Amino acid sequence: MAQYSGLSRAQLTFDYLHTNSTTHEFLFGALAELVDNARDAGATKIHVYTVPKREVRGGYLLCFLDDGEGMDPGEAASVIQFGKSSKRAADSQMIGQYGNGLKSGSMRIGKDFILFTKKGNTKSIVFLSRTFHQEEKIEEVIVPLPSWEVDSNRPIAKSAKQQEKYLTEIDIITKYSPFKTEQEIHEQFDKIDGESGTLVIVYHMMLLDNGDPELDVTADPVDILMANVDKDDDSVPPEKRSFRAYTAVLYIEPRMKIYINGNKVCTRRLASCLYKPKMYKYSSNRFKTRSEKEATKAFHEAQIAEEKARDAESKARDLQNKVGPVAPKDQRVALRQAQAQAEILRNDADLKKEIAETKKRSLKEPKVLNFVFGMNIEKRRLDGMFIYNCSRLIRMYECVGPQTEGGVNCSGVLGFVDVPYLVLEPTHNKQNFADAKEYRHLLRAMGDYLVQYWKDVGIAQQGVTKFWENFGYLSPNWKDNPSEDPKFKRKRAMQLPLTIQCDQCLKWRTLPFSASNINKEFPETWNCNMNPDTQRNRCSAAEVRQNIPQGFLKKETKSAEEKSQKLLDDITRKTRELEKLQNVKTVTSRQQANVLARSTRPEPARASPPTTSISARKSVSKPTPRLDLPPPVRQAAMRRPSQAPPVQQRRASVEEKTLLRTKSTPTRRDSVETPTQRQATKTLPVKRQSSAPVPTSTRTETRKETKVAAPPPPKAKTPQPKVSPAPEPSPQKTPTARKVLTVPAKRASSATSPDESESEEEEPPKKRRASTTVAAPKEEEVMEVTQNGVPENGAPENGLDVDSEDIGKKVEAKIDGNWYSGEVMATNAKGAGPVRWKVKFDKYPRDKYDKWYDMDSADLRVPPVTPAGGKIAEAALAPVSPGRPPQVVSPAPSASSIRSEESVPEASSTTKPDAVSSYAQTQQNYEAISAGYRTCLRYFLPPSWIMDKEKIGQMSIEELGNFPLDDFFDHYEKGLRKLVSNFQSQADAKEKEAEAAKAKLSNNRKMNAKLLKTINEDIDIDPEADGDEVDELLAECVRQAEQERMHSPAEP
Repeated sequence: MAQYSGLSRAQLTFDYLHTNSTTHEFLFGALAELVDNARDAGATKIHVYTVPKREVRGGYLLCFLDDGEGMDPGEAASVIQFGKSSKRAADSQMIGQYGNGLKSGSMRIGKDFILFTKKGNTKSIVFLSRTFHQEEKIEEVIVPLPSWEVDSNRPIAKSAKQQEKYLTEIDIITKYSPFKTEQEIHEQFDKIDGESGTLVIVYHMMLLDNGDPELDVTADPVDILMANVDKDDDSVPPEKRSFRAYTAVLYIEPRMKIYINGNKVCTRRLASCLYKPKMYKYSSNRFKTRSEKEATKAFHEAQIAEEKARDAESKARDLQNKVGPVAPKDQRVALRQAQAQAEILRNDADLKKEIAETKKRSLKEPKVLNFVFGMNIEKRRLDGMFIYNCSRLIRMYECVGPQTEGGVNCSGVLGFVDVPYLVLEPTHNKQNFADAKEYRHLLRAMGDYLVQYWKDVGIAQQGVTKFWENFGYLSPNWKDNPSEDPKFKRKRAMQLPLTIQCDQCLKWRTLPFSASNINKEFPETWNCNMNPDTQRNRCSAAEVRQNIPQGFLKKETKSAEEKSQKLLDDITRKTRELEKLQNVKTVTSRQQANVLARSTRPEPARASPPTTSISARKSVSKPTPRLDLPPPVRQAAMRRPSQAPPVQQRRASVEEKTLLRTKSTPTRRDSVETPTQRQATKTLPVKRQSSAPVPTSTRTETRKETKVAAPPPPKAKTPQPKVSPAPEPSPQKTPTARKVLTVPAKRASSATSPDESESEEEEPPKKRRASTTVAAPKEEEVMEVTQNGVPENGAPENGLDVDSEDIGKKVEAKIDGNWYSGEVMATNAKGAGPVRWKVKFDKYPRDKYDKWYDMDSADLRVPPVTPAGGKIAEAALAPVSPGRPPQVVSPAPSASSIRSEESVPEASSTTKPDAVSSYAQTQQNYEAISAGYRTCLRYFLPPSWIMDKEKIGQMSIEELGNFPLDDFFDHYEKGLRKLVSNFQSQADAKEKEAEAAKAKLSNNRKMNAKLLKTINEDIDIDPEADGDEVDELLAECVRQAEQERMHSPAEP
């Protein structure tokens, strides 16, 4: 070690004291750590009490006093070593295993603690104070450890340096502890009765946000309560509110008396508190994590011991060769010592090798657990499973099986199981288990056995309501307490055995039923002499263990008809799924999308006469999206066709134009648009303008000007529209003709920020895509025009790419810190500068909520998950409000305002009512696929992967899309090969064992044949025979001997 003295060392700062304490989310779990230490020290009692102290934060000291074996100065020094524990052993039944409970538990309760311990003729103090480190601005963890002799109170400090150290430690303790003199310090040792024991005092308590301590010690003088839990809240079990109730069930077999503020805790054995308890033995080979760790550790220890033994034997042989037959005495002594050391190390290596082999064989042996279930007729609302580890409570009220569904099935059932360390390993805070996968498997197994118990007790056949009514549960509210009527109280008391623990021998006694014992409070000092049972009224009598009947899990066997029916149902379901998949066409290119869009286009229809009703206008105002197509196909179908329309479509378009020119009454474009024209609809970029309608004549002139590249004609006079028969406001004049946006959109939760509105108004070049009923011959000539035919910004918008392959892509945009889904409606990839995408949000498909983003912006992302087969949910079309005046866009419209803005009185609507729910279902499918992906990754997680299961469960959709799946399964394949190799090695070892057993059996048979031949020469058998005839002959001889003994006359 001296050669490494100059190297750097890891240091532990005092901030780690707080970090380490945060592992205790449940505050009573931190208190239980100190109780566990007393139990591991062999204490028969522990007192938990408070002492008022105004000078400290919180106003009191929290003390833990036990009569355990205590610690000497050397053992006390090991307390401050994080992670070091003398209790750690494979077969240890002690609760502490990590060497961390005292530090993490006490620092979770308060900022400082001081420990007084006494053992033999020494007494010591361990002082760990975060206040001291903060006041003195010390980064390293400094722990004063003064010690004294018990008889004379003299410090154990012989040298001058030790005495100086002692004085410094006393100065620190008297300055930063509640005890200001050395006399007060020695008075604390006097509280420890007997020759050994420990007293832990925690002070400067942790506080809530309102300044009160987290632990309430004033509301109940004989209890310690959680200050932030409402006592009237029935959803919180008493064990999570009261420390007295928690310690009553803290151990599955209580063997230590616990006192809180001077009053004894009435500990409970759960098996004695249940009606109709039943035990089920569960055997499984699944729990291997802990056993594999122990087997690997034993194998490495055996290897090290073997190397040491070989080295010692080599040294002994070398020394023996050097010494020779004649050597001096000192050399012979050294030789004998070397040989003795080599023999000791060889024996140790053989022993560890045998232990390693035993643990390796135990991996194949199934682990057996005892599940105990019973009905909680005292308080039926408190149900679930209690999971213990080495008799210490880890999890409580865990709902399993049907209890997770919230119905009456299996409700009111309490269960418990004690899991040893070799099956499951608890976490450091002893509030959960380290291997979450195996713990979930345990809960599933308990759920299966819970269903079997429910069938065995026959409550469902009797009637759940009737069963609970028999015990006084007359209220329909499940959480209500049972009736206090004497007949019901007597009935409940008759069904539960009354068990009480002797205060002297700590044995449990079951008292015979007596009506006088109902609601009777027994004294804290009750002992066996008070037992009315004459056979168990003394402490020397053995404890009678509770006889719990055993049940068995019965697997349901299906008949041949049921199996065939299930097979038929599976075939039918798979056939339907196959038909659905065959109807879905996967589009891999834009060309395929255009071809599919043309092939699925409906037959053109002739133009219908114009109508002025709202319902008619709405029925033809928007192109109907093909919801059965994939998103790229639907987008292509919504844009203009790549080829010229058919003859019938052109004829219908000419007839409509003629009709528009000859019609004297101006109407909206919506009222004369036909399905054929909707197929010819072409989306154009437009600037945000008023939503006011424009007369038909103006629109006709605008379309004329759009087709030519000539100078704009003089401004035309706009005729006044006539009043339509349908009740609608008259259109207003607007400076420009606004194109109507007719793209399909989905509705999802979204919001529009003020920045969005500003960006839309302040960026004129970023035009919106609109649709017009005129099929332009050339895309370059299409532009947004004003009422007089002049382009709105004076130049064609050549920077906008309406045929980009990015159009229609599903994206997610970030607004005010939240992500909202939408799709790309336009890009400006043709212009200079960065590529920008225009996003239309699913929840608000109206034009005013669209927003432009840079393609490389951090506020824009492309979700990797796509719907199976390219299908998406049905899109909800945004209704067009006829005749609405221009609206001012609010900075952040709420959902209610959006609904009210889009609501229009109409005679009939063509929008589908279930569009929103369909889209919500699609989003749920996205999340379900992502969750299944995460589950698969967690299930197949290799042992040496860079991420743990918790991080994988928190991955976003984008991170899942970028997940290195090839490397993941490469690691998984390597681990699988290693596992198969281990199985092969185990199989070879088993084969060798089988061969050895066969040889041993053959040898035994030969010896039996020789023995039979020696006893009776008349027996015809080969002395070297080792077959089954030897066993048969031996059995026949035993049978004849038994018959002769039975028929022989009895001796006088």
